[in-house]
Amino acid sequence: QVQLVESGGGSVQAGGSLTLSCTASQSTYRSICMAWFRQAPGSQRETVATVDSNGVTKVAGSVKGRFTLSKDNAKNTLYLRMDNLKPEDTAKYYCAQMLSDNAGIVTGYWGQGTQVTVS
Repeated sequence: QVQLVESGGGSVQAGGSLTLSCTASQSTYRSICMAWFRQAPGSQRETVATVDSNGVTKVAGSVKGRFTLSKDNAKNTLYLRMDNLKPEDTAKYYCAQMLSDNAGIVTGYWGQGTQVTVS
């Protein structure tokens, strides 16, 4: 069973910065991708940033230029550096990982989420 543990959320004023971390437990399965999602109250969950198995990162247009995704493979940890935060970035942020087992079956795993509040 894969576990994803997020940290780094909190309350910050507009224009401030936060860095979220997501550490995944080790797995013998192949990681397809890792990603950050967010969900504000009353809204659908949206993709914030992704990194694939080749290390290629993508960020959503709404956060491009402000958020930076990085991954430390040695620590199996995903980071989301968030700069110039805006009130509309307020949401619960979730880390996710998709793994492929030996039969090629892909399973998605989610963390518990960490709250980011921008005032």
